[in-house]
Amino acid sequence: VQTILRRAGKLKQEEVLSFNNGQLQINIPRYQVEVGGKEVELTPIEFKLLVGMARSPGRVYSRLELLEKVQPDMYEGYERSIDVHIKNLRKKIEQNTKNPNFIITVFGMGYKFGGKPHATYPKS
Repeated sequence: VQTILRRAGKLKQEEVLSFNNGQLQINIPRYQVEVGGKEVELTPIEFKLLVGMARSPGRVYSRLELLEKVQPDMYEGYERSIDVHIKNLRKKIEQNTKNPNFIITVFGMGYKFGGKPHATYPKS
């Protein structure tokens, strides 16, 4: 029955991203993030940053690209403000902010998501 409802568009699927053997899980439609099995509260900007980067692990994003993902109406004068959001996000999801596993700085370029995909699956 669930398969038929899903095909008909009546049953909403949830996209869940999982990294590092489930250490970090992101349930996108529910706006939930779990680190080590514990739910973590993120601001809307932190959540958008995390999801945007996590959907393309390993891709390097410039500060300006990240700003455009989270606040498309901002201008270049605020480019360095992304560093503050990244710092706050690291505090919430990293075990060691000095040696991060998920949000990696690429010197002279910007940032990339370093998590190893465990699973990306729709969940009903």
